[in-house]
Amino acid sequence: MKTHPFGFDLSANISTFDNHLRRSLSDLEGYFSDVAAYCSLRESGNPVVYEVYGRERPEVTGELFFGLSVVHPGVVGNEYFMTKGHYHLVRDTAEVYYCMGGQGIMLMEDIEGDWAAEELHARRVVYVTPGWAHRSINVSTQEDLVTLFVCPAHAGHDYGAIARKGFRKLVLVEMADQWWSTTRLGRLPGN
Repeated sequence: MKTHPFGFDLSANISTFDNHLRRSLSDLEGYFSDVAAYCSLRESGNPVVYEVYGRERPEVTGELFFGLSVVHPGVVGNEYFMTKGHYHLVRDTAEVYYCMGGQGIMLMEDIEGDWAAEELHARRVVYVTPGWAHRSINVSTQEDLVTLFVCPAHAGHDYGAIARKGFRKLVLVEMADQWWSTTRLGRLPGN
């Protein structure tokens, strides 16, 4: 398939994208440590936790997959709303995130157990190196965390490894409506 160059305006115009993925709380069963809080919130309305708007590209070397990730504000027990997180199927591929708005944390870890957390705020870029799992966490209780992401189109997504083992670290709420200095990184129960 022959592809052609193109351009678009990133101002909140999601009609630019031809793929939309919506993840409700029920899609994140097993991802939050407070099971009772998870079940209660799911039963009381099953809110949308995050959405991904992508632009379809051929999944071949040389092409780039890109789109917008929108993590909505909210908490489950003492954890902020977050994406599922993933490794890439092709482990030696990187990804770049550019925060367009909101406040958050990009939580990352590799298979050996090293981890990193990078701040996300408007105009900040986070580079996820090859071989690192990553998830976006919205630490605002009032506004969406919106990031533009770009990675090789052939990289694929491995959600299964995270679904089975979880992340080694959590970002926990200590005080409502506060940011970075009032969060702490903690260890998942059983890890």
